[in-house]
Amino acid sequence: MTKTASTFVCQSCGFQSPKWLGRCPSCSEWNSLIEEAAEETAAEFAFPPSEPVLYQDVKEAAKHKIQTGIAELNRVLGGGVVLGSLVLIGGEPGIGKSTLLLQVSRDFAAGGSRVLYVSGEESLEQIKLRGSRLGIGGGDLYLLAETNMERIIAQAEKLAPRILILDSVQTVHSSRLTSSPGSISQVREVANQVFRFAKKNQVSSFLVGHITKEGALAGPKTLEHMVDVVLYFEGERDHSHRVLRALKNRFGPVSELAVFEMGSRGLEAIANPSAFFLKERPIDAAGSVVVCTLKGSRPLLAEIQALVSATLYSGNPRRMSIGLDHFRTGMLLAVMEKKMGFGFGGEDIHLNVAGGLSIDEPAVDLGVVTAVVSCIKNRPIPTGMTVLGEVGLSGEIRSVSRPVARVKEAALLGFETVVLPKGNLEALAKEDLPGIELHGASHIQEALGFIF
Repeated sequence: MTKTASTFVCQSCGFQSPKWLGRCPSCSEWNSLIEEAAEETAAEFAFPPSEPVLYQDVKEAAKHKIQTGIAELNRVLGGGVVLGSLVLIGGEPGIGKSTLLLQVSRDFAAGGSRVLYVSGEESLEQIKLRGSRLGIGGGDLYLLAETNMERIIAQAEKLAPRILILDSVQTVHSSRLTSSPGSISQVREVANQVFRFAKKNQVSSFLVGHITKEGALAGPKTLEHMVDVVLYFEGERDHSHRVLRALKNRFGPVSELAVFEMGSRGLEAIANPSAFFLKERPIDAAGSVVVCTLKGSRPLLAEIQALVSATLYSGNPRRMSIGLDHFRTGMLLAVMEKKMGFGFGGEDIHLNVAGGLSIDEPAVDLGVVTAVVSCIKNRPIPTGMTVLGEVGLSGEIRSVSRPVARVKEAALLGFETVVLPKGNLEALAKEDLPGIELHGASHIQEALGFIF
């Protein structure tokens, strides 16, 4: 190990500078450069030198997947945990990351897989207390409270587990570096050692990661590129449900979503999220409309609420949106003013996705417009109706992706009428959809004329 001169490393993006800078030139963060000793570590790569192989001669290797015991988590992972894969789970403190992984450890151990759960934040007694609440009994589950990465790897090689869980990557440090735990260089080195151990021994590994105040995963972007799967755990503290979504997955679809409910015995998977989010929807309430959005491969029904009221701030009306893209909702309101003659100059407009969901796809544009018009007219949307469609700047309604899956989800929940783009009617005409009425519209005026 050869020590060289110190360097200043940005703790937000990993940019390195030979001298201190007040502002990072890469990510523009202020006071983010920390002095770290620049060291050269001898990388002990366990992979033999490789030779180029002709494409036709490469054999496809079947990836063996282990079931976690939680069906919704298996869906997000793409059918289960792949042997030798590295999974990164991020989320706010107290959201349930450790609880979920302890439940996963319980299920793996009960299924005969040896599990090593390493905690750098809690003592063994604290983990045992949570485990008793989750109903963890026997099984091949081993606990280790350690923050030194070299000692963790040594214990893992001695135990030879099938599953390795590290909670969390920011609390563990490598003795090869002199920087403090949680720094850019330490996070990169710890993840690199886990990566090499997982690939060499075909051990499925989980890393728990903290998030920044902006809501992004803490640590360098190379950490996300290094792992195979990136999962993000989110949810409102005032709600009992938690949402787990896949931001990256080398073994399955991206943006898959699973919904859990936090109870006295841990996290319980919700098999039908659409019914869960609509169970408290008010009946015959103006400004409320049901839309169908896609989360990965899963269609999900959600409620959009709108409230339009006279502004108290003369000349400066408020535009508030929760769970929707603020800039897109502003664009839709401008389209309504220009193409439909509405005047919102003296009105405050509040938009909300009920249940704490976040929707970022344009297929719910027509739902936003319908909710606002329903509140202005004080006329509720007819019972049993859902709308979907992307709205353009000319007021036209554009086709949405996977209309069959969306309509079938609405029919499954008992909806009888779907207002959708005319461009999607051709694909739906080939499907057998008894008991549901489809109304196609090419412009928002045509759609709203039918709805009201």
